Order: sequence, then structure tokens, then C-alpha cells
Amino acid sequence: MIEANSRRLDIDSLRALRAIKLHGGVTRAADALGLSQSAVSHKIRRMETSLGCGLLDRRPGGGTFTADGDALMAYAGKILGLHDEALVSLAKADLAGRILLGLTEDTTCSDLSRILGRFRRLHPQVAVRTKVRMSLVLRSMLERGELDVAIIQVFAHEVRPADIVLLREDLHWVKSRDLELEGGSPVPFLSFDEDCFYRRWAIDIGQDGGADLETVFECSSAAGIVAAVQAGLGVALLSERHLRPEMEIIGERLPAPPPLAYVARRAKKTRNPALESFVSELQTEISRYGKLALAG
Repeated sequence: MIEANSRRLDIDSLRALRAIKLHGGVTRAADALGLSQSAVSHKIRRMETSLGCGLLDRRPGGGTFTADGDALMAYAGKILGLHDEALVSLAKADLAGRILLGLTEDTTCSDLSRILGRFRRLHPQVAVRTKVRMSLVLRSMLERGELDVAIIQVFAHEVRPADIVLLREDLHWVKSRDLELEGGSPVPFLSFDEDCFYRRWAIDIGQDGGADLETVFECSSAAGIVAAVQAGLGVALLSERHLRPEMEIIGERLPAPPPLAYVARRAKKTRNPALESFVSELQTEISRYGKLALAG
């Protein structure tokens, strides 16, 4: 047995473990971190040896983590956040100014909250003013110069060269497993409101004759759309994070939606030291973990 005072948490190994959690496996974590699979595996085994316990469940059909691994993951984000904050604090320059930030509802419940909190602690003289809107509204605000930067959702083919890609995910047509769609009848469509680009894409598809949709439910909240799907009220467009076990993906009758991306996008000609520092911290976060973690 390893004595408690001889156990050590290696930061790089802990970062690799968190990447496995975020990306769903060693292979994907290695790709995101820019390492070989064997290098990531070595980091984890080295930490297991140091701690004297198994962290990954390597049994066929087992979960990703052991009970000890799950327990450690509960602390990993806090440990890494404090570690990175301490390093930035030692090197930081005094910043002052203002950042006008736009967020979608999804990104308010994400790692972005932790990054923002750390930024505010490190740079108390920087005022961050945040507005939460739908992506299309935020895009218009950027164009009008009402925001300095926004975290928005776009179709993957709309990503611009200057965008910072935070996360990629797929979009699906989904319904309740209990809902039977009648052939020859319009598909009951559960829609976000008119400021949603999912909705605009779906309506355009319908107008072009690719799908016969009848909007039966409108809601601006993802939680409301999820609840309507679960109640069997109709069919909706939802990203992977919002899928639930009682839902099924529709592979027929409706055209496949394009993939999605969450990006950080600056307003045109907007540059100031505070904004550049915030954007730099976002880029550092993505380079370490390969994506921004969003709540489902």
C-alpha cells in the first residue's frame, strides 16, 4: 500500500485524464491533446502507480472510469483551474477596460463560466458586460458593433478563418420512441422561435420540397423543446447534447441536417488589450483540451 503522504497528482497526467472524460476515450483524448495514444496511456498508468489505485476501467464492456477515477474527476476541473490561474497570475499584466460579450443559453452552462470567473479574478479592473441571446441575434449585434466578441453556434460550413472553434457536434431530427409518424401527413415540427437558424434551415428545406413540415409548437428554450419531444408532441432538431434515452433519431423522410460548431467570433475592427487577453485564454483552453465542455 502506498502511504498517503507519498501520493502525488501530476498536472499533465490529470489533464490527460480530464481530456479522456471530455472526449470519451483515450484515442480521442490523444488526438485532442496532440499526443500519441501510448503517451496518454503512459501518463494515466504513471498516475495510477503514484496513487496506488486504478483510474480507468479497462474491462470489456466496462465504463470509462473506475469508482476512484470518477472520484478524482470530481476534483480535476478545480485542481487544473487553480493551477492554470496561478500560472497566469504570476505572469499577468495589469489590465483595465471593458469587454462586451455575447453568449447563447447553452454556453452559460459550460466551461466558459469557469474561464470567465478566473478572468474576472485575475483582472478585476476589466468590466465584462454579458448579453445572452440566440445565435442569429448575436451575429447581428456583432455586425452592428454592439458586442466585442460572442460565443455563437453556426453550421460547420459557416465557420470563418478568424473564428475560434470551441466545439463541434452533430444536429439530428429526433422524436419520442412512442410517437408514430403517419405516412402522407405533414411532420409535426417542434420549433425554436424565429430567431433560430435551425428553424430557418428546416423551413427552407420544407419550402424547397424536401420535407413537409407543420409547426405545432414554438419555444425559445432548449429545455422546452426537449420536454415537448419527450411528451411525444412532434419532431425537433436537437444537437447531440440534448438527446435523451427515450428519444430516437429519424433517418428517413427528412434530409440530414448539416453539422454544427460553437465558435468565438470577434466584431470587425474590435481590438483592445482586455479583449485580446480574454480571447487568448479561450485559445489556451481549447489547445489544452481540444474543445469547450457544455452541459447537456
